[in-house]
Amino acid sequence: MTANEQPFVLIRDARKSDLPAILALIKELAEFEKAPNEVSVTLTELENDGFGDKPLFRCFVAELNLEVVGMALAYIGYSTWKGKLLYLDDIIVTGRHRNRGIGKLLMDKVINLAIAENANMLKWQVLRWNTDAIRFYKRLKNVVFDDEWVDCKMFKSALKPFEQAG
Repeated sequence: MTANEQPFVLIRDARKSDLPAILALIKELAEFEKAPNEVSVTLTELENDGFGDKPLFRCFVAELNLEVVGMALAYIGYSTWKGKLLYLDDIIVTGRHRNRGIGKLLMDKVINLAIAENANMLKWQVLRWNTDAIRFYKRLKNVVFDDEWVDCKMFKSALKPFEQAG
């Protein structure tokens, strides 16, 4: 292989057997985003939620030489204004395999899923300080960066006080 040739990367649907590698990628991303202690999802949850009777997400993996080196996780959502949407939760490529076009291959797969699902919008978030990711997304045509909206969230522990007595 010459210096300019790219190795063959297979983008495919994730399998249950990929879940340990997927969880490792999730933890690597958390380290990169300076939040290593925030990952609470387990292999069991990923299996139940992604491969159970009613899967909550779709996951694609990037495989290089039989090793999972990247992933994209997305799910169907709904917008009161736009209708059906595909939400891209994360694209992750392991650090040693970045800048090889793997993220673009994963993004293309997610875009094609949005088209196949007849989604009215593909939506995702990126951290303001992640300039590499922002530069990556800016290379895509017609991406709208929205500075107007503020993210809000409530974790499970914060929901407990609202629990209604049955």
